[in-house]
Amino acid sequence: MPVMTLPALPEEFQRVLCVVAHPDDMEYGLSSAVARWTANGIEVGYLLLTRGEAGMPNPPEETARLRLAEQQAACAAVGVEHLTVLDHPDGVLVYGLDLRRDICREIRRFKPDVVLGSSFEVETPYGFDQADHRAAGLATLDAIRDAGNRWVFPDQTEEPHSPRWYLQPAFANPTHGVDVTGEPLRRGVASLEAHAAYLAALPGHPAPADFIPKFAAMGGQAMGVEHAVLFRAHDLQAPPEF
Repeated sequence: MPVMTLPALPEEFQRVLCVVAHPDDMEYGLSSAVARWTANGIEVGYLLLTRGEAGMPNPPEETARLRLAEQQAACAAVGVEHLTVLDHPDGVLVYGLDLRRDICREIRRFKPDVVLGSSFEVETPYGFDQADHRAAGLATLDAIRDAGNRWVFPDQTEEPHSPRWYLQPAFANPTHGVDVTGEPLRRGVASLEAHAAYLAALPGHPAPADFIPKFAAMGGQAMGVEHAVLFRAHDLQAPPEF
């Protein structure tokens, strides 16, 4: 039987909002897809829900300043100019109305065609996911629906907005892929390298160039290309299936 390959994500969009919990969350592979999109003229914004202040041994305020500077450098590496960082507490991010409200506001303000959110699964192929990631992923999913309903958070001055696509990084059962072979992958590796001080504080952390291409090569096999990033893509405006 012929081997079925994943289809390419239809890149018929103009603006993508990526919602993650911490500085560096986008840089573990996803930023290679971002580099491809920005090179093709697609505007990409990042919304970080925390400043990552609990991620290093340094005092929290010092860590937050350092990680914000590194995130700005990581954004520059992949062509992201729109960076919003909120101050929800790192390590104890709470799913709830406050988090949904803040994500909803940014969706209404940035008006993306695509929202890329974190997985909210408890267990992944790489172990149990971190609590902040799960809270961020579930709140993002709900905030997408909130953003389109003017009677949810009606105090917000921004007009309601309904994105077309919702993307999740695919730990399992991907539906689409993004070919990041060549320059997008190189820029994606550079974006994680920009978090130099943070990575140096993690004992035994491998160099980005030693593992990001390996993960991308696994994704590439699923697409029939050299390197790829895989997603579960949901068309939120598709007619329901019965």
